[in-house]
Amino acid sequence: MDKLPYHDRIEKPVMLDYGVYLNVEQLLTCQKALSEMANADELQFQIVHQVEELWMKLIAYTLVEVMDHMEQQDTNRVVTLMGRVHRLMRLMTAQLDVLETMSPKEYQEIRLQLGNGSGQESPGFKLLLRLPPDIWQMFKAQYLDGRGLTVADVYDGKYDHGDSYVVAEALVEFDELFQKFRAHHVYLIHRSIGLGSKSLKGRPVDLLQAGARHRFFPDLWDIRCDMTDAWGRSYGVVRDSISAEKAKG
Repeated sequence: MDKLPYHDRIEKPVMLDYGVYLNVEQLLTCQKALSEMANADELQFQIVHQVEELWMKLIAYTLVEVMDHMEQQDTNRVVTLMGRVHRLMRLMTAQLDVLETMSPKEYQEIRLQLGNGSGQESPGFKLLLRLPPDIWQMFKAQYLDGRGLTVADVYDGKYDHGDSYVVAEALVEFDELFQKFRAHHVYLIHRSIGLGSKSLKGRPVDLLQAGARHRFFPDLWDIRCDMTDAWGRSYGVVRDSISAEKAKG
């Protein structure tokens, strides 16, 4: 790849305390050398995905801490830490926009550097997929069974906007934000290689779309359907028009 003149003027930074503490020297060598890149976009492609792995590491670490506080029923700390997770999920989703500055042609050139790899192999992503069942079991033990409650009690029959409810809603928000991240990734793929293509391993991109419809905590979503159906049975699915009633008056 032809290097831009500026690349020749990049000097190795002097590592003072800040750089030493953050291991900046090692961090900046985690990307391919500029002279070895397929094109000018490969640097941002590597950095965005490396940063995603770092955010997912922090999310996983935080979720494990959340479970520790759930076990102690320390609700304030649980909600605060889940708020951190929510912010991280939004960051992960927002930074995908950087990759939309890359043309399909440039992405095809970068794909050649990936070998047989694809984002489906992301270690951080696979770890986050494994954690929700453990989170749900801890929530169920401490905030449902341990308090003699069901999900229906928390949201409807004994609704009091208490600890069980606010923790449940924090889990729902994580679930929602994670699925938004997956959906955003599908649109990124749509823009870069097309949804009618095969993925890097020959799997249909439909698999990614199906993943975006996956729910970590289905019981917390299904209760909304149950409540709406119950409301419909009580008040009718189709009701008299309030505008028509007003016109009669």
